[in-house]
Amino acid sequence: MLMTTETANSLARASSAYLRSAMHQPIRWHQWAEEAFALAKKEDKPILLDIGAVWCHWCHVMDRESYDNPEVAAIINEHFIAIKVDRDERPDVDSRYQTAVSAISGQGGWPLTAFLTAEGKPFYGGTYFPPDDQWGRPGFKRVLLAIAGAYREKRAEVTEQASMVGNMLAQSEAFATPAAEFSPSVIDSIVAAAVKMFDSQHGGFGNAPKFPHPSIIDLLIERYARTGNEELKNIFVSTLEHMARGGVYDQLAGGFHRYSVDERWIVPHFEKMSYDNSELLKNYVHAAQVTGNAFFAHVSRDIIRWMDEWLSDREHAGFYASQDADYSMDDDGDYFTWTLDEAAAVLSENELKVAQLHYDINEVGEMHHNSAKNVLYVRAPIEQIAVRLGMPPDRVEAILTSAREKLYQARLRRPTPFVDKTVYVSWNALCISAYLEAARVLQLEDARHFGLRSLDRILAEGWDADRGLQHVIAYSEAGAEKRALPGMLDDYAFTALACLDAYETTADLSYFHFAQRIADRMITRFFDEAAGGFFDAEAPDSQDALGVLGTRRKPFQDSPTPSGNSAAIMALLRLHAYTDDPVYRERAERTVRIFAGVAEQYGMFAATYAIAAVMFSQPHTQVVVIGKNEAAGLLRRAALAPFSFSKTVLQLSDSELAPQNLPPALAQTLPGLPQAQAATAVICSGFSCQPPVTDAEELTRLLREALS
Repeated sequence: MLMTTETANSLARASSAYLRSAMHQPIRWHQWAEEAFALAKKEDKPILLDIGAVWCHWCHVMDRESYDNPEVAAIINEHFIAIKVDRDERPDVDSRYQTAVSAISGQGGWPLTAFLTAEGKPFYGGTYFPPDDQWGRPGFKRVLLAIAGAYREKRAEVTEQASMVGNMLAQSEAFATPAAEFSPSVIDSIVAAAVKMFDSQHGGFGNAPKFPHPSIIDLLIERYARTGNEELKNIFVSTLEHMARGGVYDQLAGGFHRYSVDERWIVPHFEKMSYDNSELLKNYVHAAQVTGNAFFAHVSRDIIRWMDEWLSDREHAGFYASQDADYSMDDDGDYFTWTLDEAAAVLSENELKVAQLHYDINEVGEMHHNSAKNVLYVRAPIEQIAVRLGMPPDRVEAILTSAREKLYQARLRRPTPFVDKTVYVSWNALCISAYLEAARVLQLEDARHFGLRSLDRILAEGWDADRGLQHVIAYSEAGAEKRALPGMLDDYAFTALACLDAYETTADLSYFHFAQRIADRMITRFFDEAAGGFFDAEAPDSQDALGVLGTRRKPFQDSPTPSGNSAAIMALLRLHAYTDDPVYRERAERTVRIFAGVAEQYGMFAATYAIAAVMFSQPHTQVVVIGKNEAAGLLRRAALAPFSFSKTVLQLSDSELAPQNLPPALAQTLPGLPQAQAATAVICSGFSCQPPVTDAEELTRLLREALS
């Protein structure tokens, strides 16, 4: 039951869907703001900081068990100032306290439960706490009372602990040490770390729980494309096949859940994130590109189908943030799972037989909270089912298609998990780049159109010449009080890359100019001129920065999205290839070098850095196709076919060859080429161009040489 306006806590005015979901709770929650810290100092109370997300299952569990509990609320209200933060809305707050709590407890994740001094310095914390002692974890009520007692009676020890954590935090991700010499061997080291962790039986890396690691998959695809190493091909093919046939993939609607709780990719945590699906979409597109595997192309289109239906603002353009795992506090994936009786109620006899065999639907399923519930995953292929049932494979496929559609339509009639319709700039940029990549490789005009519309919206609503980029351009609930949140490094780096992708898709120079302006502002706001590398956020205007926001950090690890610093390197290198402006190359090189000495320690979690290192260590290759007729289309397809991070393809009409319509570096080289009567293609590298070619096979041969 929701509180009335008169009794609701301050979260009723929040912009975030996660915060608003807690406005009914009996706790006097505050948003992350100066007034909460001032109140903690005035009342001399510690701060209880809860960081979570609307899609987070265990956040909902802790809400139900503890924060909805009047007895727990009474303890919190008496002894603490309680602050609730949405980690998607405030990644700067989350990242710093995640580091601090991990150092204190060895745990990280969501919900993040941190205890702070009145100044916001962390001294104790953890993740999920059960309401009472169980599973070897202390009960939350006991923890609350113990922390409150220590803050009153052992203040000196608390202050000392907070000081130690603060010192560790200040040193943990500043990367202020002298830059190291860069060697391309770091790429091989990161690849070797992934090979060592590969699960040859089930695909993926490491043991349960298993997360997708899109950046390392893309790196392996690139290394295979360049070297032909069959071991690397086996790793990414096995991983992508197991994931797409597992329960971690939504077999009915398409799209990937966030991770699998088991090593076989069967039972997922059911939330679906835009950034997971954008980066996995790139994986499947690239895998289809280098292998010719039609299954990977099918999965690519299926991810787009889900994103189009569930995570897209079809009216205004743009991508939503996430879909929740659960539809209520008591749910645990029930929307996505099936009992045998539920399946039988909507399927014919033949459809049920086929669906049972294909999706492994039985009386006993995989879900612990309800053993009758089955996660749908591909247990038996169509050919095997055809043999078992004595049917032709095409007949089995037709029956399965009908069963799948009926199951999906029946699922749509169930209570539906919440979709967070917040439009984050950084995550949108990732989705836009993925859509444009899929459109180029798989010839998907609708994806191209929606990707460009979405970027146009981001630039129109999220960019201001004076203020720069914003982090959020639209919140999930129409009546939410919008908070102006300045863009962070991820917003700038990912959007600059999306603008370059759009330029290469359209040859519209306005996208290139946007990429330049955004990258220039990124350098001004975030680059560390003293040591190199990019900070994740601007330096606070005042020494009174709330909590630990005054701590500078340079994001390097891929978790959960690609590293902001590595994405910045890629954007600057691509801009340098179009401009020959030494500022871009110099800033990219200094960023490469500041992490060169530590990258190997991060293993496959530095995969985006390794991709940036590939681009840094190899000459850029630009293929410019001139003409818009059928022959030019053949040349463009030949140019797009090889996969390489160091290659870009641009198609121009004859009129677009004028210097004023080109980026600076191309303006110096292309107009001087001899005019050709037919469609032509030109390969440029190192700011010089080869003679034009008109034959697609010849272009393929020359590209193979250039990219080897």
